[in-house]
Amino acid sequence: MKKFLTIIILSLFSSATYGQTKMRSIDELINNTDPGWVLVKEWIDSAKNKVEILPVDTNKANDALYKTQVTTRSPMGAIVYMTGGLLVDNGWIRILGSGSDKLNRSLPEWNKGKGFKDFGQPAPYLLIADDAIGGIFILNGGGLGSDLGKVYYLAPNNLEYEPLDITYTEFLNFCFNNNLDEFYKDYRWTNWKRDLAKLKNDQVFNFFPYLWTEQGKDINKVSKKEVPIEEHYRLTLEFRKQLGLDIQKQGS
Repeated sequence: MKKFLTIIILSLFSSATYGQTKMRSIDELINNTDPGWVLVKEWIDSAKNKVEILPVDTNKANDALYKTQVTTRSPMGAIVYMTGGLLVDNGWIRILGSGSDKLNRSLPEWNKGKGFKDFGQPAPYLLIADDAIGGIFILNGGGLGSDLGKVYYLAPNNLEYEPLDITYTEFLNFCFNNNLDEFYKDYRWTNWKRDLAKLKNDQVFNFFPYLWTEQGKDINKVSKKEVPIEEHYRLTLEFRKQLGLDIQKQGS
């Protein structure tokens, strides 16, 4: 496990985060000798939570891997190259891969204009996953703090970047095996499973009053509607600015 933690940090941030003079070719990024997918697939097969592997399109996978600049020896590279993404707990959490019909966002395309402006440029952070209530999981590339390679949660209930003190690999274990009912205990309302079944994976629930307001603390007493995640993300950043929480430079 420790070996793979080192691999993901070095392969991701030595190229995508700190920049490079030349982007590595797709052949340089594909590792057939020690592919990370073997291990990731084992984790999925033994997961306590339901994990759906979305089908991969070869052309999209090649494009996404090249733009992400992470080798397939790493768990992130493996997911980008081998899947269209992962849906955890019936889509409550969406882990980004190379994109598919059910999750029409690739990891690099979703981050363009957010974590970085153009592919291959330095990325202070990467948006790696999100959940149905609008929470965003973010891998720190140095823009969120000194804990390089650790995952943060942009929480909809306070609009703060909350450090989870876990790596990308440990985040996968969190998604696959953690008690999500406990983690989201205050944000799973009556009939949430029924509502989730109707939600597209490029949408999130928008709540009013907002969950970060005093009036929005009881999720069973707020109204909700489905909105595109792009709209939600931009609105979240705008609220952070208005509330004086935005102390970092955004990629856009």
